[in-house]
Order: sequence, then structure tokens, then C-alpha cells
Amino acid sequence: MTAVLDPDALRERYDTQLRTWMPDVLPPDARLDHDGPVVRLSGVDERGFVTYRTVADLPGGELDALIARQRDHFAARGEGVEWKLHGHDLPADLPQRLVAAGFEPEERETVVIGLAAPLADPSPTLPSGVRLQEATARADLDRIAVMESAVWNHDRSHLAVALERELAADPDGTTVVLAEAGDTVVCAGWVRYVRGTDFATLWGGSTRPEWRGQGIYKALVRYRAHLAVARAYSLLQVDPSDDSRPILQRCGFVAVTTTTPYVHPAPVSTEDHPRAGRV
Repeated sequence: MTAVLDPDALRERYDTQLRTWMPDVLPPDARLDHDGPVVRLSGVDERGFVTYRTVADLPGGELDALIARQRDHFAARGEGVEWKLHGHDLPADLPQRLVAAGFEPEERETVVIGLAAPLADPSPTLPSGVRLQEATARADLDRIAVMESAVWNHDRSHLAVALERELAADPDGTTVVLAEAGDTVVCAGWVRYVRGTDFATLWGGSTRPEWRGQGIYKALVRYRAHLAVARAYSLLQVDPSDDSRPILQRCGFVAVTTTTPYVHPAPVSTEDHPRAGRV
């Protein structure tokens, strides 16, 4: 019998355990610091990242100043930044405040959570000629980036760099899995094990168009659920696109909130924002 999951209770666990969690071990060039209620991270991906448990208690003027400081902090480093807004965040006018500070919304995603154990499968069903492989070598990460670039029609080479640095810093914190047909990567995803929580989080999942609808994405979910259960994680969390969300919901995941990246781009010219002082 399938367990009935309470979205409100799961959202509370998500807020408490995941919203401000950061890895114990970061790549050498990464920088993690705090500014009041927010946690900001840089030097890991192509842009910086801002998260928080809540900013609801800040008066309007203080909140606007906090938003502006994050924008200016990363601009001074010559970097763009993502402010991760959730659908249940307060105050209600937070999106308007971000836009007023120069942030622009990207595509909204749905946060879904499911039980890991019912999905776990070390040998999930795959189409004939397709196999799963755990990736550790840079060459495999480059092949994943080529697939991602083809799927999304823009350069995703930074992904291979970021994953390589992540795996080098903390080999036990992430597992990258690819599905390949011959020498072609047709789908890939990774799982991050969030130490000290109930959660493993699933990322990636892009699939080449000609291989969609054959159960490959679902197989990757099941295999990564197996990896999570083997490490005693009971819950899986994903921020899926609208294409992937129905698949996950059919697998028993429930929606608990939405998330929208509000992004301030890197300065067009970095001459006035030298990065030589990065730490």
C-alpha cells in the first residue's frame, strides 16, 4: 500500500533541513558566507547563489537593503547571482522587491518530495541497448555536458567543470549517473546526499529528444533512489521542470511548493570589477 504523504509536513521538513544547508566540504575556490538571514555561495557554478530559511521578519527597508547588498556583493566580484525564491516565501511582495533591485525571474519549477525506499531499484528496466554507468572521469562529465548543451541549445560546458570540482572536493557527497546507448550519452542525472538530513536530492535528468518516452528518466530516478537508500536516506527531493514533474508524481512524489530563480546577471564589462581578489 502506498504511503500517503502530507505536503505541509514535508514542506516544513524541506524548509528546516534543506533551505540553508551547505556541503561540509567545498571546492577550493568556493566561498560561503552569511549576511543576516541569507547564506550566499560563490565559486561553485557559473553564478553565485543566495538562499535563506525566511526573510519575513525584516522591515521593508531592511529587506530592500539586504537584496541590494547581495546584488552588489556579487557584482563587485564580476559575477551574476541567483536568489532562490519559493512560492510560500513572505512577504508577498518579495518578487516585486527583487525585480525593483534588477533581478529577473527565470522559469518556475515545482519542488516535489517522495519516499526513496519504494522507488529503489539497483537494476531498473531500460530500453534495449541502453545501460547505466556511474561517472567519475572528466571525460564522462564532458560527454554529459555535450548532451546537456544539445538538449538545451546553449553551451553547458561549465557543468562538467562544476561537477568535477564537486566530486574532487567531496567524492562521497555526490554520485553522477549517465545512461548511454553505445558511445552516446542519452540521459544523465546526479544525486547529492545531504548529510545530517533525511534527504537525498536529485539533479539533472535531461534526455535527448529521440530517447524520451522510453522510461530512461524514470530508470535514473529508481537507480538514484537505490543509492540513497543504501546510505540510509529516506526522502528524495527534486526541483523538476514541467516536463519531468508528471513522471515524478506518477512515481509517488508530491508537490510541496514552487521555486523560481531570480537572477541578476554578471556585469557586462568586468574591467571595473576585477576578480583578482577572489578568495
